[in-house]
Amino acid sequence: MKTVVYGLMAALMFALSATMPAIAGSEDVVVEDAWARASIGVNRPGAAYMTIRNTGDEAVTLTGIRTDLAIMSDIHQTSTNAEGVSSMAPAGEIEIAPGDAVSLEPGGLHAMLMRLQRPMAEGESFSLTLDFSDGGEIVVEVSILGIAARGPDG
Repeated sequence: MKTVVYGLMAALMFALSATMPAIAGSEDVVVEDAWARASIGVNRPGAAYMTIRNTGDEAVTLTGIRTDLAIMSDIHQTSTNAEGVSSMAPAGEIEIAPGDAVSLEPGGLHAMLMRLQRPMAEGESFSLTLDFSDGGEIVVEVSILGIAARGPDG
């Protein structure tokens, strides 16, 4: 009797898994070159930059970010209209195709860190957690560079 029950359970689980969409896991994500610029105190927001690479065979979705450095953190998109006026807005969830990468960089997508809890001092670092739709998370150590830095290479 036990064998029949286990066999039915295995068949049911196989049938259910065959009808569910494949969800790539955060274990397929690699984060490279995480950096931020030093801040002037805590009155202005900070930003962090990095490349997020999907090494898997299925798309992954970045659903949010968090850090104890800031009360509010979100992925923002900078855009410039035809008149040359730039603005920022939350980007929402970011899907990364298999084998593709998304760059968080000055003037584009970036990790916006609002209501800083302490200054971002050159030479220090902070932890930033990336949350994914599969429930996984990746903790990244972000190096804080000089206030005029243009990236981790200078």
